[in-house]
Amino acid sequence: QVHLVESGGGLVQAGGSLRLSCAASGGTFSSYTMGWFRQAPGKEREFVSRIGWNGASTYYADSVKGRFTISRDNAKNTVYLQMNRLKPEDTAVYYCAAKAGSYYYTGLEYNYWGQGTQVTVSS
Repeated sequence: QVHLVESGGGLVQAGGSLRLSCAASGGTFSSYTMGWFRQAPGKEREFVSRIGWNGASTYYADSVKGRFTISRDNAKNTVYLQMNRLKPEDTAVYYCAAKAGSYYYTGLEYNYWGQGTQVTVSS
């Protein structure tokens, strides 16, 4: 069983930055595709970004491309999401997720999820 814990959320002004972290325990982190998703109030959860097992392959939703950067440190079992030039529409609960059994998974069906961290961007 993989346990994921996000941190780093908070309140920031528009144009500011935050870095989210997701620490994993259990399983074999270095073999998982890791993803970030978000859910705003009254909206469905949406994909934000993903990263393959060794960090070489990444992908971003159009809404965050050029502003967000995903990275991972397999030695620390941690995945990060650096968020720059934040906008009010980035306000959401951010979740990290792990896909086991796939070094670079391009779908949306992840096996394990964290509890989420709130990001609020004020205008």
